[in-house]
Amino acid sequence: MGRGRIAEHGFLADGRSAVLVDRAGSVNWWCPARFDAPSVFARLLDDDAGHWVIRPEGRFSTERAYLTDTLVLRTVFSTPTGSVAVLDALALAPGARGHEVGLHSPRVLARVVRGLSGEVPLRVHYRPRFEYGRMVPQLVQQDEAVVASAASARLDLRATVPLECAVGEAFGSFAVRAGETRHFTLGYAPAYDAGPPTVLDAEQVIDNAVAGWRSWMGLHDYRGRYREQVRRSALVVQGMTYRPSGAVVAAPTMSLPEELGGERNYDYRYAWVRDFSFTLEALWRVTCTDELNLHVGWLTRSMGENEGIVPIMYGVEGERDLTEHHLDHLAGFAGSRPVLLGNDAWRQRQNDVHGEPLSAAWLMREHLDPMPPDICRLLRGMAERAARDWHLPDAGMWEARDAERHYVSSKVQCWTALDRAVRFGSRLGDEADLARWAVARDEVRRAVLTRGWSDRLGAFTAAFDTDELDASVLMMPLVGFLPADEPRMRSTIRMVEERLSHDGLLRRWAGDPAGFVICSFWMVSCLALAGERDRAGQLFERLAARVNDLGLFAEQIDPYSGEALGNFPQAFSHIGLINAAGDLTDLDAGSHELPPAPGRRIPAHQEGRPAGDH
Repeated sequence: MGRGRIAEHGFLADGRSAVLVDRAGSVNWWCPARFDAPSVFARLLDDDAGHWVIRPEGRFSTERAYLTDTLVLRTVFSTPTGSVAVLDALALAPGARGHEVGLHSPRVLARVVRGLSGEVPLRVHYRPRFEYGRMVPQLVQQDEAVVASAASARLDLRATVPLECAVGEAFGSFAVRAGETRHFTLGYAPAYDAGPPTVLDAEQVIDNAVAGWRSWMGLHDYRGRYREQVRRSALVVQGMTYRPSGAVVAAPTMSLPEELGGERNYDYRYAWVRDFSFTLEALWRVTCTDELNLHVGWLTRSMGENEGIVPIMYGVEGERDLTEHHLDHLAGFAGSRPVLLGNDAWRQRQNDVHGEPLSAAWLMREHLDPMPPDICRLLRGMAERAARDWHLPDAGMWEARDAERHYVSSKVQCWTALDRAVRFGSRLGDEADLARWAVARDEVRRAVLTRGWSDRLGAFTAAFDTDELDASVLMMPLVGFLPADEPRMRSTIRMVEERLSHDGLLRRWAGDPAGFVICSFWMVSCLALAGERDRAGQLFERLAARVNDLGLFAEQIDPYSGEALGNFPQAFSHIGLINAAGDLTDLDAGSHELPPAPGRRIPAHQEGRPAGDH
């Protein structure tokens, strides 16, 4: 069960939701209300969970590409009798340009079929299924539309070809000659909203989406190394941004497996604080402060004041209760079960969460002067918690669901929180306990250097007092805990590469079923920072070539088969590409900014007051 291969899908977005459409013209995923809302098409997870196909009858071959600098997909179907192009786009608000792109969504999916040569017979099969395939809607012809309604949702399908309704589905057959077009629009509205779905012209939807996405790209003219790959990845990350709030979802999909037939199938349609600083660094390289402020505003509102464990993830509008449910009626992608809705990682203690807000704020410090009071309170709170809780075990950044442990990466991020808080100095206000934070920072550092290092292994390890390797320790030079060319760090990089890497893809730990894309890009940055820039560039290019034909990364890649695995597309993977390219660019220019390594004096102009030696 499940449809095709993960990497066969293209990605459409409108600032609130996403569509995945495969090479055979089948829309296999859409949750139109917002990224984490119930689906109307979920064929990704079960053949009976809803789809919408437009494709030629009989044999055909496929070529596809995004229109330049857009998320408008053009698929060319070639048949023995001719060829057609199908253009697919989620509608943007009419006239939305630049930073307005995605702020408002008409919630309309448009599909335009254009004849290119000869004559091509095609067919339409429309089979909506609401609530993750649980509900079969009634379909009726009404006001020139096929109206599907059930429970709390309504879909209106409008087409310039005749459609025949049956129970829960509609069919149509038509032919297109060179120069002819056929138009389809599918509009969504809540059933109890003020009115029916928005009616838009399909050609205008396509044209407006092209102009809108190009206007956004025109504001972000990255000129560094690997320009085209970076710009495409930036557009993908923007497509995964819930524009009303500024939240960036980890992926627009749920329960796509990390291993085919396996059980690690999680819902990623939420925003993780862990991803936050990496996301801001990526956007900082390609965007402007207006959008950075939007993202910081989302984090500040979502995190707010916390009692007890700090949530490590949120819904796109800041929701905290993301309780996990099993959807037992779904077969799962390639039979991979369970299919999970929600994500119980929201309950976990993950101590690295304290470091990300402070790391991101430090990156943006020039744009946070004067420091807004709400951000100041948030950063002080994170520093306080890091000082208080760094010695506690946690679930770690890979969200282990067994016993808590003293993960090295979590300790390092607590160090990061305290280090950046001390650097901010008096800018965090009179309540900032800088002296105590500095003492705690140095305690964390000593603990990591002693209990996190294995003489037998010759590397920093996954957790205190073990000999287990973990790719998360590659973050240490990226946050400035140790220079990449420091002997222990260099040895760690070598051991991680030797034991966890295959064909350039880096697993998170021994036994991880596939290469984790962002870890692989961390290796690029580490090699470059250690002085191996040529090898780093070669590795970057090998990794960048692992995208699908549309430039999209999944979360993981099988290093032997090349199969894309995990939720798709994955923001973390594209963020890794952007940041690695930026690191290589900065190093070429001699302008790479990393926090000074411990033991080196921090320039006084970089913080609120002189800091002294670490």
